[in-house]
Amino acid sequence: MQRIVSSPLPSRAFTLVVLLLFSLSLTGCGSLWPFGSKNKEEVFEPAESLIAKGMKDYKVGNYTDALKSFQEVIDRYPFSPQAVLAELKAADSHYYNGKYREAKELYQSFEERHPSNEAIPYVMFQIGMCDYARIDRIDRDATGANEAVESFSRLLRAHPDSPYTHEATARRDSAREFIVNHEYFIAVFYVRTKKYDQALHRLEHLIALHPEAAITPKAKDLRDRLQAGDPPHWGLGRWLPDLKLPSWGRGDSSHTETGRQAESNAHQQ
Repeated sequence: MQRIVSSPLPSRAFTLVVLLLFSLSLTGCGSLWPFGSKNKEEVFEPAESLIAKGMKDYKVGNYTDALKSFQEVIDRYPFSPQAVLAELKAADSHYYNGKYREAKELYQSFEERHPSNEAIPYVMFQIGMCDYARIDRIDRDATGANEAVESFSRLLRAHPDSPYTHEATARRDSAREFIVNHEYFIAVFYVRTKKYDQALHRLEHLIALHPEAAITPKAKDLRDRLQAGDPPHWGLGRWLPDLKLPSWGRGDSSHTETGRQAESNAHQQ
C-alpha cells in the first residue's frame, strides 16, 4: 500500500499562525480590526454641548476656542438646529479676532444660505464693519473705504428701518469722507512732485463729485493757486487733510445688544 506523507508547514508560516492564535486568545477577534467583524465607533460630543461650550468661550472673549466649537457643530451637525447659530458666531469670532476678510466671507456665506433669516440685517451690517475695519492710513489704499460705502449703502437700501441704520449711515459717510481726503492727498502729492496738470485734474474731479465734502473748500483754494500759475512751493504740510475717523467701540452697548438679538433670531430659525 502506498503511504501518504503530509508535508509540514514551512517554519516561517507556522510561526505566524501560532502568533495569530496566541493574539486571538488574549484579545478576542473583535479587537483585531480589520480581521474582526466590528469597527470601533468614535463618539462625538453632541451639538447641544458644543454650542454651549462655544458660546461660553465667546462671551469671555476666547474667540479662538469658541471658533473650534462652532466649526465642529458646522462640520458634524450641519442640519441641526444649532448649525445656523454656529455659522453666525463663527463669523463673529473671526471678526472679533481681527480676521476681517475671513469674517466677511462667512457673513456673506450666511446671507447666501439663509436669506430669510431675521439676523440678515445684522449680517449685512457686519459685512460693512469688516470693510470699515480695513480702512488704512489716508496715504494708502482706499479699497476698504470704497467697499464699506458699498456695503453700508446696500444695508440702508434693503433695510432702511433696521436697528443699524444710524450707525451704518454715520460709518458710510465717514468712509466717503476718507475717500475724498484720499483723493485730495494724491493731488497734494502731485503738487509736491511738481506734476501740476495731474494735481489740477484730481482737484477738479474731487470738487465736481464732492461739492459738500469738508475738504472741498481747501481743494478749491489749491486749485485756484494752480490755475493762477502760483503753486505752493513750501509749507505744503498745511495743505494736507487732517482726517481722523470717528471712534466707535466695537463693544458699545448698542452694538452688543443688537448682536445678542441677532443671536436669538438666528437660533430660532
